Amino acid sequence: MAEELTARAPSLNGGPRIGVYVCHCGLNIAGTVDVQAVVEFARTLPNVTVAREYRFMCSDPGQELIEQDLREGLVNRVVVASCSPLMHEATFRRATAEGGTSPYLFQMASIRELVSWVTADPEDATEKAKAHVAAAVRRVALHEYLEPREAPVHPDVLVVGGGIAGIHAALTLADAGKHVYLVERESTIGGHMAMFDKTFPTLDCAACILTPKMSAVRAHPNITLWTYSDVVEVSGYTGDFTVRVRHRPRYVREDLCTGCLACIDACVHKQGKVPDEFNLGLSKRKPVYIPFPQATPPVVVVDPESCIWFKTGKCPQTCVEACERDAFDFTQTETFDEVKVGAIILATGFRTFDPRRIPEYGYGRYPNVYTSLEVERLLNAAGPTAGEIVLRDGSRPTAIGIIHCVGSRDVRFHAYCSRVCCMYSLKLAHMLRERTGAEIYNFYIDIRAPGKGYEEFYDKILREGVHLIRGRVAEVTDEAATPEEEGHLVIRAEDTLLGMARRIPVDMVVLAVGLEPQPDTEDVRRLFNISCGGEGFFTERHPKLAPVSTFTDGVFLAGACQGPKDIPDTVAQAGAAAAEALAMIDRGAVALEANTAHIDEERCSGCKTCVGLCPFSAITFDEERQKARVNEVVCKGCGICVAACPSGAAQQHLFTDEQILAEIEGVLAYV
Repeated sequence: MAEELTARAPSLNGGPRIGVYVCHCGLNIAGTVDVQAVVEFARTLPNVTVAREYRFMCSDPGQELIEQDLREGLVNRVVVASCSPLMHEATFRRATAEGGTSPYLFQMASIRELVSWVTADPEDATEKAKAHVAAAVRRVALHEYLEPREAPVHPDVLVVGGGIAGIHAALTLADAGKHVYLVERESTIGGHMAMFDKTFPTLDCAACILTPKMSAVRAHPNITLWTYSDVVEVSGYTGDFTVRVRHRPRYVREDLCTGCLACIDACVHKQGKVPDEFNLGLSKRKPVYIPFPQATPPVVVVDPESCIWFKTGKCPQTCVEACERDAFDFTQTETFDEVKVGAIILATGFRTFDPRRIPEYGYGRYPNVYTSLEVERLLNAAGPTAGEIVLRDGSRPTAIGIIHCVGSRDVRFHAYCSRVCCMYSLKLAHMLRERTGAEIYNFYIDIRAPGKGYEEFYDKILREGVHLIRGRVAEVTDEAATPEEEGHLVIRAEDTLLGMARRIPVDMVVLAVGLEPQPDTEDVRRLFNISCGGEGFFTERHPKLAPVSTFTDGVFLAGACQGPKDIPDTVAQAGAAAAEALAMIDRGAVALEANTAHIDEERCSGCKTCVGLCPFSAITFDEERQKARVNEVVCKGCGICVAACPSGAAQQHLFTDEQILAEIEGVLAYV
């Protein structure tokens, strides 16, 4: 194959003519590395016919240097010594292709990340840079001529997660004319935003913002909405994914149910008996239920764990009798759909930190200690108390303490800032004061209000008379030290501004819990073949240049599954993910990996070692020929099969043994 490709590449006739281009990168490289010395050194290397320097090689003039030398025949292979391949390999490959040759006759020497940024001594840095250049020159001399390849892209898109991120991404794509499959594990879309009463800093009604978008999803002709469903299998490759979706039984037919809720009223249980998940256990629901009035789709669900019919088979089924459309079907089982899509957007959201992990704050031990999300439900007009702040004992609070950074900015749990806690704590302070007239005490470490209108909202809270106490809370206790503390919860905290410890009696404590990854993030990561960072959130391809892409082409991220963020940032990222997916689909084709594996059949012993190791199922075994075969469309060039092959039959384009050994020799010869 390599011989055929070389024959089609007349620019390679006469052997390698290598151009070396060393970038100053402003002072990022030139501030430590003697760039001129590296260029002079490069001119002495075998097969190097051109060696140049430029302040910014990634700029248009810098790329033009490469293109011009290629067009004039001065060089037929290119080495750029600059930043990392992750940053600009694609840029310089394009420049090489614009010069009229294969973009894979290019090699990058990372003398910024691997040299100047990590080497303090200029002389050492310069010598290391020379070694990296020598390695790249030796390696690129052995590169084979490879043609870029493409594969068609399926026009449909899968969006996983029906919170505000998934909703916005799905609507954006659907409005652009693409068919979208929106999969949500819960029985309704809406996510956490559906649980909120108002949003900061404008105090807009969350339902007023969200409900129209939820309705638009259900009504959109280009969106197939699957709730109460999970993605269980993903196969294929970029542009042509095959996705298997499992639908859990509701025991109610979606095509017949109108959401009249007569069945709930008719249930044999006159009162709720099961803790209501949507209200976080603050109220109880019946075995047949709908999560909240604006649920989309407006279809009830039967809980088999609490329904008498499923437990005993002797229920009078008054719910069935009340349904005029005969929508109940207690024989439903799991069903599956398999669809093909070209791109996937993950918008699986977050969960809140469980404050039981901090026992000193008393959550689960003192009934009047609440999480921030529980208070959101108490404040909501559709919540368990119809918007009234009534404590579990039926009383109304006259003093409330709000503790910031619960689970965040704490090396015991999560060292990162959850970004939204300060602002939603201030929002809750405003709303609680407005609804109850209580004295509000906010205990904070630092107030972080970096968004549009956030600082102004902070000033508004100060003017309203909310007490802001800077210092970490030590504990919440019911042990009174004075008569004034009797019958109250007492917050013991440091006040760093006053330089003293304080004890403040309150009736209610609100824990501003942080955001953390979903509990099944690892399973989802494996399913879609993406990666997670140390904090557990999905990892983007590049934090600056590719914040919504992943290392699996065609899979994009949106919302808090990538890291904590507020609603505006979530919506913006969802739009960006939709735009990336749309751009890929509208191109009609995607570039395939060039560094794919291939099998030398003469050396293949048929041991099948590579078949089981391939994480992309790109290798099959030909039983008739007793040889392994690589589907280069599916192969992602990870190299696992190449490293594991005992006979050396598995090889990889751009990573042959000869190329790697030449690169190593180049480093060792000049260190």
